[in-house]
Amino acid sequence: MKLRYGNDCAKNFQIMKFGERIYMDGIYITFYPAGHILGSAQVLIEKNGLKTLVTGDYKTVFDPTCQSFDLIKTNILVTEATFGLPIFKHPNALNEVQKILNSLKNNIDYNHLIGAYSLGKAQRIISLLRKNGYDESIYIHGSIKKISNYYKEKNINLGTLEQVNIENVKKIKGKIIIAPPSAIMDTWSRKFNNPIRGFASGWMIVKQRAKQKLIELPIIVSDHADWNELTKTILQTNAENVFITHGQEDCLKYWCEKNGIKASALSLVGREVN
Repeated sequence: MKLRYGNDCAKNFQIMKFGERIYMDGIYITFYPAGHILGSAQVLIEKNGLKTLVTGDYKTVFDPTCQSFDLIKTNILVTEATFGLPIFKHPNALNEVQKILNSLKNNIDYNHLIGAYSLGKAQRIISLLRKNGYDESIYIHGSIKKISNYYKEKNINLGTLEQVNIENVKKIKGKIIIAPPSAIMDTWSRKFNNPIRGFASGWMIVKQRAKQKLIELPIIVSDHADWNELTKTILQTNAENVFITHGQEDCLKYWCEKNGIKASALSLVGREVN
């Protein structure tokens, strides 16, 4: 939080360890890894023997850049549903990132400008590139530097990273540059010679989205649970009642009811759809 929002982003700070149970205002609260990005947490709330689990953003597939998802049994489940449609089945992340390296071999004079969110996704893509054997310097947008340094402090291998600046921007040729999605579409991206634009996102499975964003290299890597992960997790938590938010509520609600699980969409104040 301090890296993203500054040291004074809150009046008070309390560090919570995963698995640590605290008592507050008549309820017990425990954080468990959500597997979304480094430090992301599910919140288990307990009162009078009733358990409510709020997943937040999560994924269950293995990711070496963050703590692995913990499956927690609960009575009530509040789940995200970003990719809550059966069409969303994420492919193997290593294979997807290999597309960047294959394109690099076939287009040696072209820079590969890859859009990835600066918090979590950029570091995961870099880590996957390293795991696939890419050991050259990777160039990064300035907004990715602080978070990447923090990941390195946590012994996550990101290799050599170089920030793009005025001095090196015109000299970069045939390299990989990681930047926030907004940057690859604005004037910042025009500094590079011969760029091939890629975007790492679960949404890249929808070809029309890639076309609309002028993405030549869609990389289907997501830090959210896909349809199979969502449905499997709902079953494995043994939840009797499921509240669905942040995504495709209707389809997941229908699936729950078909499988004998009570479900409804959770309306969040301030997040109304007009």
